Amino acid sequence: MSGSANRPVRRRTFVLGAAAAAGTAALSGTASAAAFGWSDDGSNYVVDTGANLVFKVSKTNGDLTSLVYRGTEYQGYGGKNSHIESGLGTSTVSVKQSGSTILISVAYGTLRHYYAARSGENNVYLWTNRADTSVASTRFILRVKAGLFLNDEPDSYTYAPTTIEASDVFAKSDGQTRSKHYSKLRVSDYNYVGWSAGGVGLWIVRSNHEKASGGPFYRSLLRHQSADGGGLYEILHYAQNQTENERFGLQGPYVIALTDGGAPSSSLFPGTLTTSWADSLGISGYVPASGRGRVAGVGITGRNTAYPYTVGLANSAAQYWGSARSSDGYFSVTGILPGTYTLTVFKSELAVYTTSVTVTAGGTTTLNSIAIPSTNDPSGASAIWRINDWTGTPSGFKNADLMTYAHPSDVRAAAWTGNVVIGSGSETSAFPCYLWKDVNSGLLVYFRLTAAQAAAAHTLRIGVTTAYANGRPQVVVNDTWTSAIPSPPTQPSTRSLTNGSYRGNNHTFTYSVPASAWRTDTSQYNVLKINVVSGSGSTGYLSAGTAIDAIDLLA
Repeated sequence: MSGSANRPVRRRTFVLGAAAAAGTAALSGTASAAAFGWSDDGSNYVVDTGANLVFKVSKTNGDLTSLVYRGTEYQGYGGKNSHIESGLGTSTVSVKQSGSTILISVAYGTLRHYYAARSGENNVYLWTNRADTSVASTRFILRVKAGLFLNDEPDSYTYAPTTIEASDVFAKSDGQTRSKHYSKLRVSDYNYVGWSAGGVGLWIVRSNHEKASGGPFYRSLLRHQSADGGGLYEILHYAQNQTENERFGLQGPYVIALTDGGAPSSSLFPGTLTTSWADSLGISGYVPASGRGRVAGVGITGRNTAYPYTVGLANSAAQYWGSARSSDGYFSVTGILPGTYTLTVFKSELAVYTTSVTVTAGGTTTLNSIAIPSTNDPSGASAIWRINDWTGTPSGFKNADLMTYAHPSDVRAAAWTGNVVIGSGSETSAFPCYLWKDVNSGLLVYFRLTAAQAAAAHTLRIGVTTAYANGRPQVVVNDTWTSAIPSPPTQPSTRSLTNGSYRGNNHTFTYSVPASAWRTDTSQYNVLKINVVSGSGSTGYLSAGTAIDAIDLLA
């Protein structure tokens, strides 16, 4: 990393997810609460939590204008405050104290936003109620002063970047790439995001995302960092590679948590946090625990135990998910708003079962053992050969893991070109996770057939997880048979393959290859050519492309 004598010394920083050891956390709010209360400095409501935290909220627009922990200001860079979106206009801002809780309410048109403090805690609890599209999209950004948590992780900006795509993807002098999009993490992979340095941890603990979009496997920017300062995000709807419509209503709480350097307390995590203290605060759209329900399943049969299974619940108003127990598939999803939901069972990220469930307030919907039909998992079909297993992800293919935190041009990426030979033992690792019209279209797959196999027609399947600019595969067999150009399935219209996300709408292309296409000499290889076709896209890694899940030739 390039340096400068005028630049702050880089300190150790990291992001912690759901699997981190929260037991090492320093619990917020162990100090005396004698100073708990609020005041008005003329421009802001000033809240002292009675622990080590004092924060200010603008009386004009509801911005978080100051976040002082142990006497150090953490809020703000570039003259900007922390806020919803890029900041609200003139708003109605009010404050009230109810015993050991202080609530600041912000009203801007149909949007309602809230900050809450609890006596003796180093936390700020936030809720956002977005009723419609009058505010462009829902995010809260905590802007952090420069020099406090400098890092050079995949989601950071570099100090002398070369812009290689749009205005948000950069290359360093060593060929590694950086972007705020490169978080590596799906929503279900983390409970909090932030930094730790100098005996201070600054985190945003995410909400349960019940009013967010994209499901448990969605990837979005979570934080960024540069010499100019940093940003921590709670994003509930983001248009990049989005597969669902926006949801509206109250989301939260999500929590700004400050610690002694360790992880935030696990008591703040989504699914664990209880807020009975907020039941009577009058937060718009707030539904207490007593107004929510639960779905539980005694087990799931027909699973491939080599993979994790997730149970998702979704309708137009809310979404939830939970993990199925590896031993028997038992699952329990709690805190659900009443309503009827589509329940989906995912093998890794591939939907293999759906049904409908109804949730009632205060009740538990108990489901008998779910049996996944063998025909629902494409991996169950008998195949002459198969490259990768069907999981709804490109995991296992060449460069697949790297692409969640790097640009395809990154120096760490293996060559995107190269052919694949069935029976070599390296079919999956040699096959690129992404195919582009302008980069590696025309990939060749070599394979042999027995005489009996060559005498019959077969179905070829290519599974994809997303596409950019309507990129889809057209196949050629032995230069004698060419498939029709398939119709493009519905996919997100934004960037995906270059900003850390392979997740779109899983789709399977099928091709009926006649027996006349095969070579009858069993000593010869058959050659499958996979072309990427589309009339849109630009050049290079922004040409039409697609992410691959699995490929097989059925028996």
